[in-house]
Amino acid sequence: MFVSLVVVTVFMSALLLVSAGAKSLRTRHITEQMSTLGVPQGMMGFLIGAQIAGAAGVIAGLWWGPVGIAAAIGLTLYFAGAVAFHLRVGDRKGASPAAALTLASVALAVLRAATL
Repeated sequence: MFVSLVVVTVFMSALLLVSAGAKSLRTRHITEQMSTLGVPQGMMGFLIGAQIAGAAGVIAGLWWGPVGIAAAIGLTLYFAGAVAFHLRVGDRKGASPAAALTLASVALAVLRAATL
């Protein structure tokens, strides 16, 4: 089961860091999407920081379980918020990836708790 945890952790961390990088570059696609969702530009730094902290937390959680569980719970809340923002503006297409990442975050928390 620990191998499954490591695979999901590496996948999620890579995805979070790529997403944080894209947000920090403020590409036109990201800027338009955030504007459509009603996310103020001033929140971008917070979102980038949350993604980097989440990636670091789940990686650190491989060695210290409680940190991994806390990070996975934080990521679950982060992505559930993303789902809510997408659905609020009627963007079902955009909500699907966020919903999948919400489930992946729950899986991280469950896997880490099961391997303590």
